Amino acid sequence: MVNSLLNKVQVFLRWKYAHFWRVNMGMNSPASIDDIKILYKSENFVAVDKHYDVKINSDDPKDTITVATQLAHLHPELVDSSLPHSFRFIHRLDYSTSGALCLALNKKAAANAGKMFKDRRVTKRYLALVRGHVTEDTMMIEKAIYPNPEEDLSHMMKVDDGECPTGTRLLSALTRLEVLQRGEYDSEPATKLLLQLHTGRRHQLRIHCQSIGHPIVGDYTYSMRKDVSPYRMMLLAHTLHIPIPGEDIDVTAEDVFTQDNDPKWIPYQEDR
Repeated sequence: MVNSLLNKVQVFLRWKYAHFWRVNMGMNSPASIDDIKILYKSENFVAVDKHYDVKINSDDPKDTITVATQLAHLHPELVDSSLPHSFRFIHRLDYSTSGALCLALNKKAAANAGKMFKDRRVTKRYLALVRGHVTEDTMMIEKAIYPNPEEDLSHMMKVDDGECPTGTRLLSALTRLEVLQRGEYDSEPATKLLLQLHTGRRHQLRIHCQSIGHPIVGDYTYSMRKDVSPYRMMLLAHTLHIPIPGEDIDVTAEDVFTQDNDPKWIPYQEDR
């Protein structure tokens, strides 16, 4: 019990250090209540461009900046007071991930969108900067994953390496990877990728990239709390297509992994 408590304190202190470093020594700009962009809006749905390092919603009153509070501030007329967090989130993005996120504005819309996700008809593509140079221009990563059983690491996922505990429920996971550019990030080799989810597992892209030896730049969790110098985790939900009959939702969040936006990223000219 004492060791568990010490581990939790250590994790908290490392997170505080990482947060201090990114905010005070890098380009990290904590989100404000206004830092949310509308990508699509109808009577049934609203799609937004989520800021990095923002929760979707929270039960903690100290979390004053979430997607739910931002959207309620921007469009109070869309709030459903009967819901615990004001809105119907039909899918999620990690705290550290930015980009396209869709919410339903009524029960029927949520059910229609939910069916598209269940039937795997939704197309989600992400942009990422990863460590090192990925040698293959395209590849399919098909590796089952499962929750990490280790104490204090249960928030993480692991790739099936043939040594998972007996009785572990493995989750099939498939990711398509395409190299867009190779270059350097902060003078270290890096690759810009287009990633497409064929399954929607927790932390799938992060653990799949790590599993091929190319962790996402700035991924504090899957670098085992070591990669703290980048101002954010370089993962962006770039496009989202939900082909609902009668309302085709197709949105794109701006690519922020450019040299103009972040001069530490220097792509080589010969790549696309």
